[in-house]
Amino acid sequence: MSQISIKNVWKEYGDVTVLERLDFEIQSGEFCVLVGPSGCGKTTFLRLLLSMEPITRGEILIDGVRIASEPARDRGIVFQRYSVFPHLTVLGNAMLGVELAEAKFSGHLFGGKRGRARNAATEILGRVGLGHVLNHYPAQLSGGMQQRLAIAQALLCQPKILLLDEAFGALDPPTKAQIHSLMLELWKDRGMTVFMVTHDLDEGFSLGTRVIEFGKVRRDPQAPDAFGATLVRDVDLRGQTDKERHQSLASWERNTKSPSVVDMLQRGRN
Repeated sequence: MSQISIKNVWKEYGDVTVLERLDFEIQSGEFCVLVGPSGCGKTTFLRLLLSMEPITRGEILIDGVRIASEPARDRGIVFQRYSVFPHLTVLGNAMLGVELAEAKFSGHLFGGKRGRARNAATEILGRVGLGHVLNHYPAQLSGGMQQRLAIAQALLCQPKILLLDEAFGALDPPTKAQIHSLMLELWKDRGMTVFMVTHDLDEGFSLGTRVIEFGKVRRDPQAPDAFGATLVRDVDLRGQTDKERHQSLASWERNTKSPSVVDMLQRGRN
């Protein structure tokens, strides 16, 4: 498990500021849900956590150590669009991450190492309900099964931190409910720290131990890209019952319909 410290993080692309003044901490084992309007930098933030993008200012620390400048096995990600390779079987897809990590030049393991990787992949695929289709190809799988495969890919590398970028948004309601149950089970069993981006508040308040909203506090009509999004709401759901979570969601929605936190902060600055 890993404690994550976000210290005055900014992300800029030239004259465009996407994120600014992000400053908060996530405790080990939290399930942190990120919400906010489209384009407010939620996915950009995940890319910073994954080291797919450099931080412009500030720093991100994992257990007190600044994150590496390149993606590492301690952080995994599952995207909305299934990150599976059509030419590989289910088993081959699951094993690929381990093979690339442990055999960086050839991309293939041999002998005992390959056997151990195969056993580990078979175990996790059985855990996510794909043990009966190890030799199938992605085109033979339903959308829900492909997303289970993407989750297995990420988990096989045993990440301390798992990032979910709208990972369940394209699933139908029954399949989504099944994946939610699976995700909660795996999260509790493995003690991972999870960051999940979603536009579905019901999903966020159902799964998360914490819901964080990104939004713009500062605006300039003459220069709309001059200011970026920052943290505007942070709700702790740890220890809440299902009933209390529904009450927290209702309170969130009431506050959203009234003058927003962002608007109140903006008026206070004027």
